[in-house]
Amino acid sequence: MKYRLLGKSSLLVSEICFGCMSLGEDQRYNSALIDHALDFGITFFDTADLYRNGENELGLGKSLSGKRKQALISSKVGNQWRPDGSGWDWNPTKEYILGAAEKSLRRLKTDYIDLYQLHGGTIDDPIDETIEAFEILQQQGKIRHYGISSIRPNVIREYVRRSGIVSVMMQYSLLDRRPEENCLPLLIQNQIGVMARGSLAKGLLVNKPAADYLNYKKEEVAILKGILERIEEKERTIAQTALLFVLQQPAITTAVVGIRTMEQLLEVAKTTDCSFLSTEEMNSLQQALPVNQYDQHK
Repeated sequence: MKYRLLGKSSLLVSEICFGCMSLGEDQRYNSALIDHALDFGITFFDTADLYRNGENELGLGKSLSGKRKQALISSKVGNQWRPDGSGWDWNPTKEYILGAAEKSLRRLKTDYIDLYQLHGGTIDDPIDETIEAFEILQQQGKIRHYGISSIRPNVIREYVRRSGIVSVMMQYSLLDRRPEENCLPLLIQNQIGVMARGSLAKGLLVNKPAADYLNYKKEEVAILKGILERIEEKERTIAQTALLFVLQQPAITTAVVGIRTMEQLLEVAKTTDCSFLSTEEMNSLQQALPVNQYDQHK
């Protein structure tokens, strides 16, 4: 496993981040997965208070009991569950964030969260109040660094301009290259790390039949999959090729990958040991489809 500094932070994160949202309800199996991930050198784990109404955080905390110093934990805040459990509402207020952080710390069985992220955001939020909450938590030592999880260029720009974020978590893959237009250059310029999620496009780039995705028709998705299959090497799978495409983008620090099985873990963990994509392979993948762009929140 290889490691990179996340933006201007002090966090040396594994190039593969374990996306805990995909974990099921079998705690024993989840703990075994996380133990093996640590053995493979995956030290970065991403969760959120939203996932299974806090149960995901609770499970990660149990799995890392006695191993906290071996891991870096990223969690997210901003989506408040309704009392009746019927869903959640967006709440980026200072009061809510401060209270939610305390609950996350208890569930995770830790005194601090390495990276605490705003789980969304709109341009109409009380952004300065939201930033103040993260700054307070950082001053109190309850979080080491903070960032945002967003695909909205207008929101990202405001946090880059007004806050001390060290990271942005956003969707990026061969089928979603929208961040290339404005976001990735901006984040490189400001030394802000990118945590790429959705790099396998919900499995469409791996084992699912071609289907429409964003503005691409299933026929276009099939063309890209065909190219992936043609450049697959004996020692590199299609999934590893798709992940390497993401990791070889200069703005990307880590790929957040949902892992549910031991087989998936083994394949994903070995990605950074594979040979880099050649210039010819990168060009072939980049030229397969027209680059899509954001049409909202620009």
